Amino acid sequence: MWLGPEEVLVANALWVTERANPFFVLQRRRGHGKGGGLTGLLVGTLDVVLDSSARVAPYRILHQTQDSQVYWTVACGSSRKEITKHWEWLENNLLQTLSIFDSEEDITTFVKGKIHGIIAEENKNLQPQGDEDPGKFKEAELKMRKQFGMPEGEKLVNYYSCSFWKGRVPRQGWLYLTVNHLCFYSFLLGKEVSLVVQWVDVTRLEKNATLLFPESIRVDTRDQELFFSMFLNIGETFKLMEQLANLAMRQLLDSEGFMEDKALPRPIRPHKNISALKRDLDARAKNECYRATFRLPKDERLDGHTGCTLWTPFNKLHIPGQMFISNNYICFASKEEDACRLIIPLREVTIVEKADSSSVLPSPLSISTKSKMTFLFANLKDRDFLVQRISDFLQKTPSKQLGGNTGGAKASIVDPGPESLPAPREAPEPPTNPSSPLSSPPSFNTQEVPTASQGLLKVFQKNSPMEDLGAKGAKEKMKEESWSIHFFEYGRGMCMYRTAKTRELVLKGIPESLRGELWLLFSGAWNEMVTHPGYYAELVEKSMGKYSLATEEIERDLHRSMPEHPAFQNELGIAALRRVLTAYAFRNPTIGYCQAMNIVTSVLLLYGSEEEAFWLLVALCERMLPDYYNTRVVGALVDQGIFEELTRDILPRLSEKMQELGVISSISLSWFLTLFLSVMPFESAVVIVDCFFYEGIKVILQVALAVLDANMDQLLDCSDEGEAMTVLGRYLDNVVNRQSISPPVPHLHALLTSGDDPPAEVDIFDLLKVSYEKFSSLRADDIEQMRFKQRLKVIQSLEDTAKRSVVRAIPGDIGFSIEELEDLYMVFKAKHLASQYWGGSRSAAIHRDPSLPYLEQYRIDASQFRELFASLTPWACGSHTPVLAGRMFRLLDQNKDSLINFKEFVTGMSGMYHGDLTEKLKALYKLHLPPALIPEEAESALEATHYFTEDSSSEASPLASDLDLFLPWEAQEAPAQEQQEGSGNEDAQERREEKGTSPPDYRHYLRLWAKEKEAQKETIKDLPKMNQEQFIELCKTLYNMFSEDPMEQDLYHAIATVASLLLRIGEVGKKFSARTAKKPRNGAHSGDHNSATEEDEPPRAKPHQDPTQECHPPAAGDTHLGKALHDSHVIAEGGSGEGQGSPSLLLSDDETKDDMSMSSYSVVSTGSLQCEDLTDDTVLVGGEACSPTATSRIGGTVDTDWCISFEQILASILTESVLVNFFEKRVDIRLKIKDQKKVERQFSTSSDHEPPGVSG
Repeated sequence: MWLGPEEVLVANALWVTERANPFFVLQRRRGHGKGGGLTGLLVGTLDVVLDSSARVAPYRILHQTQDSQVYWTVACGSSRKEITKHWEWLENNLLQTLSIFDSEEDITTFVKGKIHGIIAEENKNLQPQGDEDPGKFKEAELKMRKQFGMPEGEKLVNYYSCSFWKGRVPRQGWLYLTVNHLCFYSFLLGKEVSLVVQWVDVTRLEKNATLLFPESIRVDTRDQELFFSMFLNIGETFKLMEQLANLAMRQLLDSEGFMEDKALPRPIRPHKNISALKRDLDARAKNECYRATFRLPKDERLDGHTGCTLWTPFNKLHIPGQMFISNNYICFASKEEDACRLIIPLREVTIVEKADSSSVLPSPLSISTKSKMTFLFANLKDRDFLVQRISDFLQKTPSKQLGGNTGGAKASIVDPGPESLPAPREAPEPPTNPSSPLSSPPSFNTQEVPTASQGLLKVFQKNSPMEDLGAKGAKEKMKEESWSIHFFEYGRGMCMYRTAKTRELVLKGIPESLRGELWLLFSGAWNEMVTHPGYYAELVEKSMGKYSLATEEIERDLHRSMPEHPAFQNELGIAALRRVLTAYAFRNPTIGYCQAMNIVTSVLLLYGSEEEAFWLLVALCERMLPDYYNTRVVGALVDQGIFEELTRDILPRLSEKMQELGVISSISLSWFLTLFLSVMPFESAVVIVDCFFYEGIKVILQVALAVLDANMDQLLDCSDEGEAMTVLGRYLDNVVNRQSISPPVPHLHALLTSGDDPPAEVDIFDLLKVSYEKFSSLRADDIEQMRFKQRLKVIQSLEDTAKRSVVRAIPGDIGFSIEELEDLYMVFKAKHLASQYWGGSRSAAIHRDPSLPYLEQYRIDASQFRELFASLTPWACGSHTPVLAGRMFRLLDQNKDSLINFKEFVTGMSGMYHGDLTEKLKALYKLHLPPALIPEEAESALEATHYFTEDSSSEASPLASDLDLFLPWEAQEAPAQEQQEGSGNEDAQERREEKGTSPPDYRHYLRLWAKEKEAQKETIKDLPKMNQEQFIELCKTLYNMFSEDPMEQDLYHAIATVASLLLRIGEVGKKFSARTAKKPRNGAHSGDHNSATEEDEPPRAKPHQDPTQECHPPAAGDTHLGKALHDSHVIAEGGSGEGQGSPSLLLSDDETKDDMSMSSYSVVSTGSLQCEDLTDDTVLVGGEACSPTATSRIGGTVDTDWCISFEQILASILTESVLVNFFEKRVDIRLKIKDQKKVERQFSTSSDHEPPGVSG
């Protein structure tokens, strides 16, 4: 690689000069290449510790002139070949030119100019790639790839110098953080440490300081604990590691692979050592924090932030803080957490104006909105640039008309059409739908359904005047009055100043009439609703009448949603709930519907219209309670983990007792998933929901801790889980809201827990007050930190559960031990995941669907199976291995979707590793029959299907009968219905949705399959016979299988004897069948059993005949053969010759290397083959090598009747003890798995960057 010339003062310090001429020197790094001794070790250690580029490029070329002491680097190289190429170019192109110059300065200037020119020329071609990483960084990425054998697809994010603690000894080296791996390399005086950990395997990641490890980062996987310390900036490193581990967990959770986010803002001057990926990740982290802080939609991207002050009219102060600008919002957060927070949607902005600076108010900027509010920011550093950015975003804001005045002081935006907001209105009531047509498609409008425009409470409670409610009414009136004053002082709607005063009012309880409006504002749902007019109505229309698994579950739960509330005791409320839940399931199929969503949604519908309830549900499921409502309720389990951790820290005595009783996991899930709505009286729980929409999950955790704290003494006296549950249940049932103006709703839970002496009532507002006083130290960013830690734990434990479930689903007679199955599962899963992050072009079918059964979640395709097969098979066949793997894959892929699951994979492996000689040979035999043999034989498969469907007992695919002997354990297995689903319906999604349509059919087929399989397990006679071409393929495989065995020669001799014997048996059988079949020549293959068998089992005999007839012509592969076949004696020899001439037998030792090259075959061991006319061998081999379809046309019907049965092959092999020993020797799969893990990354390299091997 050419380098921009840099000065080198000491040229020979750690380098050896290998070539020199008057102007250039070629040098090699000491210790590189041959020998090196102690100097080499020292230099190697220095290179690693100092991260010298000589680790990657141990060769270099320097430019020097005779009288100068200064050298200039002009090129470096990782190999001698690369550096020699540069050296030759310099000698050929520059030497003569340089000798003309008189001045040495001119020579150096010329060389430097020339080298810069070459580099510029090279870079010109690389320009379009956008963000180029800095040179130093590229070098580090190169080192990482070279050191750890990573493929091109693996991107380095950043690298750090640190120490890895091996035992008690720190090893100084370099930590490389890539998108999918954590790698560490150290080389100290000959001792090398090389570590690679996949992020998906990390179970714990934390920053800690102990006496032994001063401030270190701990990384745990299932089988090792790693400690890294002595970082320059441990905070930055840990944050990045957290992000990468989080991405990996996200991938395990929902297959969301890592995609470089092209739309993120790019810095104007890239930092010299920071990669584009690192900038991406930093921007992502800032974006997520920004969106969470201000509850903004998921697609909002932060453009930048700057320090400033905001004038707050309510207390006449300039509050210092940060202004954030994104494509649709301007936000402000004060430095003091509760002082003030502000969100200004750009759709609301009318004027942005630069006011005149003064010493009191430097660089002020005023922003006016449609609701007649003006916000004054000051102390802005780069005001002009800021106004320009805001102006750019305003132009892109939909439905904007721009009119800027000509004076430089203003950027004024005029908008004639204001949108109606929950903005200042006389009566304090929830916002009606904005005037833009939010809910007006014909199928779903306000006239038709009352719930389209108002909450169910409004519909069902024709509220009597407040005066009739006495003290409660007066209290409610006071609350409304307090909020009116608040709106007057702080503004109303999205642009309200949110301060500590706002929180106080929320804690005192939101009045019923304002609840819907404020929930929409505080949750951020209002923003999404306003920017997506008509979206909900459209979804309702689309999802009407659509049937899916989610809709089935929704129907089941509709009448369990707050059945005690009058609003849900009739069809109006139920129909509204059905529409909202179905629309959401349609919007977000990955969540679909999850239990507990019905309870939360029914409460949202009480206080808002259907559309408002829908957008509140979106805010809950997708932003405020992330991953709560997916199939495995991961989010709720994560927060339950946080709750357990907080209990340990804050209530240690109680925590021990709760762990002992196992209570926390039972109680907290229902508390978190339904926000206490299912365990507390409705009017009390709704106050907690008020606080939740303002504060987030923090409130739920605080209240949960307060509940435990209040019951501590009773809980410590409990003797079992049931007693503790009763204590907590009765306490929560008696949490009352004395201020509620709604008629009390009977709480079903209370009926179950009522005792003789009801406990004292607890006021919900007192409980909230206590929770804030005792536990308000929780901060949002602490909770996020804890969520990360728990997410690792939860997802990895779910993965372990999945592993155990899958391993349990594998029947006992498969032959592998539990440990071996678990190891195989990990290797299988790693292969699936590797395809996601390196196999960009692979089909989307590989992407994992977490809603599928565990067994179906990880599946691999043919090329991945080929890689696994090559590293795990005991039958290594050299270059023939990919062909065998392809056949095995086709045999295992029963439902023809080109993917196999773990069970199928293990079945294939077991066939090769376990069972006696007969079982192993049976597996091998099947690999040389359709469907495994060659895809060109589709016609035979079709005819076989035709024969099978005639008989109702074989409703499965034609492969099923072929596979039954290969899958003996399936007979005992109840989930045989999966197989029926697999063959009958290839689309997994449809399968799930249409489940349970006709139960009697399943039972009927299960009985038939059980009978069919039991019968087939008894005998090996049912295996179809093999024709000549298939037999040749079998011999070819055996030949390749023996090529690396220590007993190679004996095995070749044995297989030659067996093959010639079998070929003669086939010929004799043919003559015999020719005589017996003169009468019953009605299409069944005469070489099959006999006419009696035919009558007994018509569906079995016909399909076997089928492949034989279809597949034989390629065997008769040449016209020469056709002529030779008239004489039966010659046929015998020709057949025999074909057996040996196939690459299985006739090669001399030095030619065994290449089983594909036909011309290299020569005749050996003729004595053992008893062949007279061996000239046909070459012809036959040539014919066998050419394409099967072509040959089938040539040979015609020449050798229709040659066939051999499995029993005959088995009997012949049993005569050769060396073959018997070969197949009966035990191979330890765990050693293979160990080796496979070592080469996993190198495999990924080759699999993604080289063409796949020959397919069978």
